[in-house]
Amino acid sequence: MNTVKTIRELRAAVALARAEGKQIGFVPTMGNLHAGHIALVEKAAQRADFVVASIFVNPLQFGPGEDLGSYPRTLAADQEKLLDAGCHLLFHPEVDEMYPGGMAGQTRVSVQGVSEGLCGASRPGHFDGVATVVTKLFNLVQPDLAVFGQKDFQQLAVIRTLVHDLNMPVQIFGEPTIRADDGLALSSRNGYLNAEQRAAAPTLYRSLQQVATALGGGERDFAKLVEAARQQQLTAGLRPDYLEIREANSLRPATASDRQLVILTAAFLGSTRLIDNLTLDLDATA
Repeated sequence: MNTVKTIRELRAAVALARAEGKQIGFVPTMGNLHAGHIALVEKAAQRADFVVASIFVNPLQFGPGEDLGSYPRTLAADQEKLLDAGCHLLFHPEVDEMYPGGMAGQTRVSVQGVSEGLCGASRPGHFDGVATVVTKLFNLVQPDLAVFGQKDFQQLAVIRTLVHDLNMPVQIFGEPTIRADDGLALSSRNGYLNAEQRAAAPTLYRSLQQVATALGGGERDFAKLVEAARQQQLTAGLRPDYLEIREANSLRPATASDRQLVILTAAFLGSTRLIDNLTLDLDATA
């Protein structure tokens, strides 16, 4: 696996692979890789001949007071994991390489609709930062396909919409969330949790399972289900940010007639914000 830090080197390496007739797969990350990230790289390696990964902690998607400065950076360990997973090229740029004119005047990409509410409400500007950096990375790598995790369900919806609306020739694959044995979704931010918080964290997923079980059993009082799940989180020591039931394809608020649902939540443990979601096909449970 080759590691490059400049756009010029990246483009040269990708051009060589494409000249050899190889299909390009891409997995963008912010590093501090765990088994969830590696599963994405392995899926890309199954679908493409040449796999590019990026590690870039993107300042544009961090708001004031968020963990940009303390976000874990573990390049050497990440390189080992990527190599073992079948990655061929790692793009690891500095901020100045991605935003040479600074960020204040940077052209930004905004995806309407699916970026609103949920994490979009809690983290203003976050999805503009995501959409902007993903657009830049897609333009640089020009992949045939890209793989993202479903744990960031709203982010995946933003990227799918971005690609569709801007006619980008990139096939987007979403891969299921990888979880610890106790159900906690793997996340780079789990490392911020102390032992007591880590023991409480699986309640986030259990609260989603509680809602899904009730929905599968025919319950349609969404407000009642959401409030019960919020209380479950509060009892375990979590501080809920949001918990909502949405239609899975459009991300609009769900109605009683919808059959494809996604239950999404975010909550704080101390200063650490965790997110999770659970999709539900009511036709399959009928």
